Amino acid sequence: MRAGQAATGQATGRPALIQAMIDAFRTPDLRARILFVLAMLVIFRLLAHVPVPGVDRAQLAGLLSGNQLLQFFDLFTGGGLRNLSIAALGVFPYITSSIVMQILTPVLPQLSAIAKEGESGRQRINQITHWLTVPIAFFSGYGQMLLFDRAGVFTHPVGFVGPGSLETLTIVVSFVGGTMILVWLGELITERGIGNGISIIIFGGIVAGMPQLLSQGFLARDNPGGLVMLALAGLILVYFIVVFNEAQRRIPVQYGRSVFRGGRMYRQTGATHLPLRVNSAGMIPLIFAFSIMVLPGTFAGFFANPSDSGFFSQSALFIATIFSPTSVWYWIVIFILVVVFTFFYTLIIFQQQQLAENLQKNGGFVPGIRPGLPTQQYLNRVILRITWGGALFLGIVAILPFFFSRVTGIQALTLSSTSLLIMVSVALDTMRQLEAQLLMRNYEGFLK
Repeated sequence: MRAGQAATGQATGRPALIQAMIDAFRTPDLRARILFVLAMLVIFRLLAHVPVPGVDRAQLAGLLSGNQLLQFFDLFTGGGLRNLSIAALGVFPYITSSIVMQILTPVLPQLSAIAKEGESGRQRINQITHWLTVPIAFFSGYGQMLLFDRAGVFTHPVGFVGPGSLETLTIVVSFVGGTMILVWLGELITERGIGNGISIIIFGGIVAGMPQLLSQGFLARDNPGGLVMLALAGLILVYFIVVFNEAQRRIPVQYGRSVFRGGRMYRQTGATHLPLRVNSAGMIPLIFAFSIMVLPGTFAGFFANPSDSGFFSQSALFIATIFSPTSVWYWIVIFILVVVFTFFYTLIIFQQQQLAENLQKNGGFVPGIRPGLPTQQYLNRVILRITWGGALFLGIVAILPFFFSRVTGIQALTLSSTSLLIMVSVALDTMRQLEAQLLMRNYEGFLK
């Protein structure tokens, strides 16, 4: 009865968004799903504050304050790296494993055959992805320990040979365990909550780290004019993120089927469309580009010594300067890498979908295009053209902090545009899934 009445914003006088939220909490199963997501995020935040033993907090704070790579990962782990907790790696080993599997699936015949087995094949691919996450997390955790040990963060020797071997093994295993727990929480959110669990975990980490980033970045500075300009630019950026995230090219598709009626065979046709997204790669190219760009400057910074006139030290100092966010060349290379990675990742994902083959199997065809290979070639041309828009947009989003800092005079928030893109994308995806649940119950949704 309540679902049939379907109170809308017009009927109650409330805005549609607020009314949709009220409707969601009025529905018992949706309320349970939303509360379950919040509970999982609380557990995630608790894990981010469970530190590993033997850490010098003062040294760790000093290391993070001047290291762009560590600040980048700390933002996405919600402070897990800043606290050097068991969740210091976040879900990045799982994301890396997923990307590796997506790249290898069309290349290796064995994985390609497994992927074509339907639901059972997808489950096996997912299982292999989980197994691959463990060694990636292990080596990532150990590499992180070596990096921190060089900066004097640990109070005991680091290494698997010597007096500190047991402590090292304990901490690395804790890192791996923390990552796998977060992956498990993300899958529970996907199964019993709303939205994509892994994305929501990343979203929760960014949101949790934003207050401290804002306070350290520009709220503590006496620059009200720059703050207003930055806020306006942020609102404009959110608008364009929504536009490009929702933009798609709709390819008309017709389906034909034969129906036997009254002793005669009739041919029936139906029309629909195939949506090709302008930004199919999401935020993956940005993560790739920033991760690659901060590595050379980070490692060169350990060997750079301005007081040393030697060739090796001066070369390291030059590399550290070039790959610093204050360098113009840094942002030019970032833009190029984002564009290249957008095309690379989009084409890999698009080829795995096998749209032309699936259309032909289901009796579908694009009007004016022959089924099979001509359809695949046509779709390839379309996806290449529209991906230019998504690639250039992501490239501009990546370099916007550089222009913001020059225009507003605020030199903080180097990665804020990337964080904003991820937060808006995850929020839209979650709202879309919640809207589908509301519409199934005859409620008005979030999106118009």
